[in-house]
Amino acid sequence: MHQTLIDRHQNTLQQALKACSTRECWSGFVESPSSKIHGEELPLAAKEWFDSQLGTAFQLDQPGEIGRIGVEVSPYTLEPLGIDYPKIDVDVVCQAAALAMQDFRQLSPDARAALCIEMLRVLEGRLFENTHATMHTAGQTFMMGFVGSGANALDRGLEALAYAYKALTDIPDRARWSKGFGKTEMVLDKRYHYVPRGIALVICCATFPAWNAYPAIMANLMTGNPVVLKPHPNGILPMAMTVQSLRQVLSDNGLDPNMITLAADTREQPIAGEFLKRSDVAIVDFTGSQRYGSWLEQNVHDKLVYTETSGVNSIVIESADDYPGMVSAIAHSLCLFSAQMCTTPQNLRVASEGIATADGKVSVAQFCDDLRAAIDSKVADGRAAANLCGALQAQASIDVLERLTESASELGELVRPYQAYAHPDFPAARTATPLVIHASNNQSPILREEHFAPVAFVIEDENSELSLSRAAADAGECGAIATHVYSRHPEFLRNAEAQFVDAGASFSCNLSGPMALNYGAAYSDLHVTGLNPAGNACLADLGFVSQRFRIVQCRWLEGSYS
Repeated sequence: MHQTLIDRHQNTLQQALKACSTRECWSGFVESPSSKIHGEELPLAAKEWFDSQLGTAFQLDQPGEIGRIGVEVSPYTLEPLGIDYPKIDVDVVCQAAALAMQDFRQLSPDARAALCIEMLRVLEGRLFENTHATMHTAGQTFMMGFVGSGANALDRGLEALAYAYKALTDIPDRARWSKGFGKTEMVLDKRYHYVPRGIALVICCATFPAWNAYPAIMANLMTGNPVVLKPHPNGILPMAMTVQSLRQVLSDNGLDPNMITLAADTREQPIAGEFLKRSDVAIVDFTGSQRYGSWLEQNVHDKLVYTETSGVNSIVIESADDYPGMVSAIAHSLCLFSAQMCTTPQNLRVASEGIATADGKVSVAQFCDDLRAAIDSKVADGRAAANLCGALQAQASIDVLERLTESASELGELVRPYQAYAHPDFPAARTATPLVIHASNNQSPILREEHFAPVAFVIEDENSELSLSRAAADAGECGAIATHVYSRHPEFLRNAEAQFVDAGASFSCNLSGPMALNYGAAYSDLHVTGLNPAGNACLADLGFVSQRFRIVQCRWLEGSYS
């Protein structure tokens, strides 16, 4: 049975390994929701499925159920989904997971890879269902739900799977060794066992759960560690679907489905701490706030902790060859999913003397006007705004915008107030277009914090060199996942690259055109470096997988054992 899977998915595995090696553009999954590809029936059936789930008990046959739980509210309707999920007994779930691990760990790397790719293919078959679930829990647009939380997330999962396969196959499972000791030739046979660490707790974020969960799930399952998936209280449905699908694949292939279980909770009764107390929980994968991520890194010393949190992403604008293209690209990035992405820029640093362009200097004031106009044009039409901005996942983002609006005069001046837009399909949707503040007070501590809301600060510095050094310092000290520089001068770009590399922050320069600044390509772009406070793990590299298992050897004299 496993050989059939191995044969079925061998080509996908090899293509993923090749893409990781060459860093070329490749995707293992369909990235478009077009009806020309999928037909008309599949999207309609997915919408009907989602509607049928509302107000029901989500069916998930897993051990340790002691009640039901569920408090999700749609950012689009502001109405409860009314779906409840199993409330679990942590002891029972962990006991079941530990038992499931014993058989699963016997699988070869090829069998594990084939099984995990089969899981990803099954999830691909539910992309339209996942899209609706993600929209009404995270607030993503339909397109982002299908692509970002669908095909791109699956690619990140496959990428982590490929790196785990590379790590597992770096040492063969058997070897023969011989060496002369005096007149005697010693011949030893050796066997190497890949031993998983233990139960892995995967803690998901609210706005992009699949994009980070899929890599963690695949990294853990590939290395033999059972997964307990702990979704955000308002983002359970997409992860419950994932657990349901993966458990079915395990069962269909004669394996214990308790290699993956769901641990739903509420804000009032969080469950992660109960897992952190247990010695059999050996791994924690966390995506979310820097506050909690830092706490995990500093306090959970008996487990492997992998974090991807947040930071202060900056754009340094020294000069520009394509000034209109640059302004449009920045405006698009600020609007995209209402800036609820860990790669969204926040601090736009410009020297007081302005921006040198092919047509002459552009003043800071003019740049602010141009940026406001570019944002206005992108959200002027309700349908365009809906397709670009989506909905705000939480009321907390509105609260952030209110506080920053009140603080605008302390920083400088308000360039563009945030505004709700009328969603054409969901009149009650929680929406906001970007708030832009011109910060002439460039030393305010407010500018060194991440504000999880659609807000941008145009920070006026004394000169471009200070803009660069301050952006790099913010990255190194406060964390940054994505940084950008616009300049017509190679020497300035070389200096920027050196400073951001030292700060451990990924760096892009002079990006314009149809690709969003936020876009990160699986198999090519590394997400987070682990070198600044924005997280300690990278998606994906060997470091993300290699410590999740250890190798134990057995050796014997030739012919004395087999």
